[in-house]
Amino acid sequence: MQYKIVGEPMPAVICELQNGESMITERGSMSWMSPNMEMRTNAGGVGKALGRLFSGESIFQNTYTANGAGMIAFASSFPGAIRVVQVTPDHPVVAQKGSFLAAESSVELSVFFQKKMGAGFLGGEGFVMQKLSGNGLAFLEIDGSAVEYELQPGQSMIVDSGNLAMMDATCSMDIVTVKGVKNALFGGEGLFNTVVTGPGKIVVQTMPVSGVAAAILPYLPADRK
Repeated sequence: MQYKIVGEPMPAVICELQNGESMITERGSMSWMSPNMEMRTNAGGVGKALGRLFSGESIFQNTYTANGAGMIAFASSFPGAIRVVQVTPDHPVVAQKGSFLAAESSVELSVFFQKKMGAGFLGGEGFVMQKLSGNGLAFLEIDGSAVEYELQPGQSMIVDSGNLAMMDATCSMDIVTVKGVKNALFGGEGLFNTVVTGPGKIVVQTMPVSGVAAAILPYLPADRK
């Protein structure tokens, strides 16, 4: 499979497939394709379907297979970037729910729960994430611009939950309260912070959809809020 990414800030990834090669997607992200691409929709079992639903994706998964050399394009739903991730058995990746765009069919998606209870109940968007495992290329949707950091063992980064786009599965994540009563109540950053600890790479996004929605909410008419 070969690919190219076009059209930022509303990007799409165009994938050229050989006969028999397949791609998966879960949110109806297919934008255009050649006539010889065959689509198959399935849930992949009750457990996997419920896990995808809980992680913010659709219960059903679409598989597109090339009958001969074929082409298929997947477009992002928000201004930003598409990040290409090489998933291997030794390098699974954890991504923000809703960021998965498409992948080779050899990539498996499952729900990923934070190990620490604090991260689970207080993490907001960071509570339930997606784990990408298996072996193949995956394409993730980044809101705004992507910034990478390589965290060393024990090195931490404080990130707003909505800004954490993805991290290596070797990283851990916890939720801590903002220090100081005035900081928590009047600082405008909420009551909790997300702390990601290495080793591993993290990718943060500069303009999450949730942040944009919060910014424009005060300007909407009262009957539209």
